[in-house]
Amino acid sequence: MNVGSLTVVGMGFGGGGQITAEASQVIGTSEKVLYLVADTSAAEWIRAANPTSESLGECYFGRANRLEAYLEITERILSFVRRGLRVCAAFYGHPGVLVFPSIEAIIHAREEGFDARMLPGISAADCLFADLGLDPGRHGCLTFDATDFLVRRRSADMTVPMILWQVGAVGRLDYPRDGNKENIKVLSEVLQKMYGPRHEVVIYEARVAPGCDPIMEIVCLEHLADASINLLSTVYVPPRDEPFVDEDMARRLAMPEDFLLKVNRLASKGIPWLPYARPSFAQTHER
Repeated sequence: MNVGSLTVVGMGFGGGGQITAEASQVIGTSEKVLYLVADTSAAEWIRAANPTSESLGECYFGRANRLEAYLEITERILSFVRRGLRVCAAFYGHPGVLVFPSIEAIIHAREEGFDARMLPGISAADCLFADLGLDPGRHGCLTFDATDFLVRRRSADMTVPMILWQVGAVGRLDYPRDGNKENIKVLSEVLQKMYGPRHEVVIYEARVAPGCDPIMEIVCLEHLADASINLLSTVYVPPRDEPFVDEDMARRLAMPEDFLLKVNRLASKGIPWLPYARPSFAQTHER
């Protein structure tokens, strides 16, 4: 095994409040820390924890091609590992969820004979589950990158909650800052064909700083392209229909006949913790 190592960690959201004790220890003791985070409070926390810290922001923000930016970040991380340093790469959220450079850096480091590992962090999905009161164990949960959902013609299950990531960058290769929402209109049209134009969804953003609230805006699908959406926005699509209960299978499993029916009646299929959000964007845009 070569000298030099890589540990990839997640910062969660909201500054350093969601970082794990294990990740904190790695950041504080590494010989070089590289980071890409979504808020200044998280960056300040990292710089205070380790004076070798260096932002990867210049490799990413404002670049014309995000894939090229990801590859540059990957190479930047590996350059310090190859120098024989114990390197920590810190990303916001969970470092293995929609973070292309973290996976690539670990793969290449291991191929080159370096020790490389990833520590788990709190993802945007974890924050969404808590903030919306969504339990993926009750009705399941589908998750797709918004671009992948469209270009691969993924199928939605009308009885299962669905989460669409990176809606603000759907179909874009760059870092979108121009306000162009033509691709979001395409996404809206596709979802309307599945769920109907009046189906309500939630535009969600996890809190980005201590003391801040998450963003949770309810909007009808026909107005999705009119809503405020950025690169951090996630769209939660509640199920449209009630799930089917296979009574024959329930009997084969020796389950009480009415058990699943009772569970389904108790579990909200919509947005259980957001009744206070009405009236909202959807109602202020009634036609």
